[in-house]
Amino acid sequence: MSAGCDDARVAQVGVADLPVVAALHAACFPEDPWSPQAVADVLAMPGASGWLAYGADGMPAAFLLALSLVPEVEILSIGVAPVARRRGLARRLIELLVELARQRGAREVLLEVAEDNAAARRLYAQAGFEPIGRRPNYYKRGDDAVAALSLRLILGSGRENKASGTA
Repeated sequence: MSAGCDDARVAQVGVADLPVVAALHAACFPEDPWSPQAVADVLAMPGASGWLAYGADGMPAAFLLALSLVPEVEILSIGVAPVARRRGLARRLIELLVELARQRGAREVLLEVAEDNAAARRLYAQAGFEPIGRRPNYYKRGDDAVAALSLRLILGSGRENKASGTA
């Protein structure tokens, strides 16, 4: 992690940010890019919210889209621009979401991750997420498909603070 990640600027996604989030999504998930309208549609759902994290250069470098349906919160999509990876931006966004979820009375945070995404799986494990299920052939990759792992973080157990070292 680079110095200053905990102080990375994070802002809620606004209408003007829709093309930025779509561009980041396309850079992170070229096999399934979302358009600005798709991002807008996600954010229009009741309970949906999104955040952008900015790199040291002041440019948007990571995003997180979530859906809060208390007692649970689901991470719908999270990504970090390839040039900004391994700097703690995704961890910072997850920590923010966990804190907001806790404040709103949520009991758990859910997400799905591609089974072959080792870096993301490590990040989620460090944050305290545990596997609860598997969806075969969930993510399409051209003519292939990869299973999705369903993960859960139970809030209030202290495990969600592993990544920040405050457990």
